[in-house]
Amino acid sequence: MSIMTYRDAIRLALREEMAQDEKVFIIGEDVGAFGGAMAVTKGLYEKFGPGRLIDTPISESAIIGAALGAALTGLRPVAEIMFIDFTGVCMDQIVNQIAKVRYMLAGQVEVPLVIRTQGGAGKGYAAQHSQSLEAWFCHIPGLKVVMPATPRDARGLLKSAIREPNPVVFIEHKVLYNEKGEVPEKEELIPIGKADIKRTGKDVTITCHSRQVLNTLSAAEILSKEDGVECEVVDLMTVSPLDEETIFNSIKKTKRLFTVEEGYENNGIGAEVIARATTKIFDYFDAPPARLAFSNCPVPFSKILENSILPDTKKIVEGVRKLLS
Repeated sequence: MSIMTYRDAIRLALREEMAQDEKVFIIGEDVGAFGGAMAVTKGLYEKFGPGRLIDTPISESAIIGAALGAALTGLRPVAEIMFIDFTGVCMDQIVNQIAKVRYMLAGQVEVPLVIRTQGGAGKGYAAQHSQSLEAWFCHIPGLKVVMPATPRDARGLLKSAIREPNPVVFIEHKVLYNEKGEVPEKEELIPIGKADIKRTGKDVTITCHSRQVLNTLSAAEILSKEDGVECEVVDLMTVSPLDEETIFNSIKKTKRLFTVEEGYENNGIGAEVIARATTKIFDYFDAPPARLAFSNCPVPFSKILENSILPDTKKIVEGVRKLLS
């Protein structure tokens, strides 16, 4: 195992896939010589050149439109949208073209297209650069939505996304880029559509994804030491499609469910998890499920205000204690 940052693990996946498949290329704003807004593509331009790291004008519609055309003609584009908030500019291409073209052409074409972007709060970037909008894309048939929490998962899931014959929205978190973790020396592909149990437990199932996995694991340690409560932490990893089997098996064991996410509470991922679980395995519950999410308001610029409504370790501990009471 090697120790590397989340950022470096993503860069490693891109470098490996570009080296082994000449059809893979990256397109977006400042992805070339500059190395990307989050420095993820740094050094790749020098290795692969301008033909495979294509800098574009400041036009999300142009980036996604060009990537779709390339995918339909046999290439494997990785399109970078600097902030997930900016996907609103190119939502027509994503929702009405990318997600539907294979269906509308009766499977005659594949759309091997990855949209890499990053979201989440915690940096004081304010309302237009801090949102977690994954629920938008989970609502659309034809899109797969992946949100890794660790360097190992980021590398393995991105490699799988690039090889996937269907479009994948790959959402990173701006606060995770400098987080370090173990990454295998050998190639590892992590399947899309499978959750991962990051911590086993018997008292309550906590589903989470992206940065909130780390906060949930910290909360689980506190609950174990201070309350004797053993939480089972289920990292969704792929938020669409959801891995119902892993989630349901955990709930059947613990009899309780708590969901954590950084997206808005209204119509969020946690609401979907709870809806499916209570509809399909209601008899296994010993208590009503509960959820923790971002408040239904724009993300404040003020760090004090941002932190007051952002899910964190303390709020998770308090939520689980309330559920168990």
